[in-house]
Amino acid sequence: MHKLLVLYPKPADPDHFRDYYVTNHLPLVMNWPGLLAWRYSFDVAATKGEAPYFAVFEADFADAAAMAAARESPHGQRAAADVVNYATGGVVVIDYPVQDGTS
Repeated sequence: MHKLLVLYPKPADPDHFRDYYVTNHLPLVMNWPGLLAWRYSFDVAATKGEAPYFAVFEADFADAAAMAAARESPHGQRAAADVVNYATGGVVVIDYPVQDGTS
């Protein structure tokens, strides 16, 4: 599995971010080809002190090629172009292969 992780620092207008993100941005993401699962949260906390992020999004894909195809698709391009409409605090996007843990 390959994971896409998006971290959002605090925006200028948190209420606008929440409303726009749920109403407009997430529907764009839901249509990505090859998307296995997705999740998000506005309740980001740090173990100590203040969390450096306001919100987090993660998406699961079968592999890096599937993720790249989704991001390059028309749906992926629309979602990427939409970020400026709500993420005034910027955005950090990372991706990585997920290794299974064993006991």
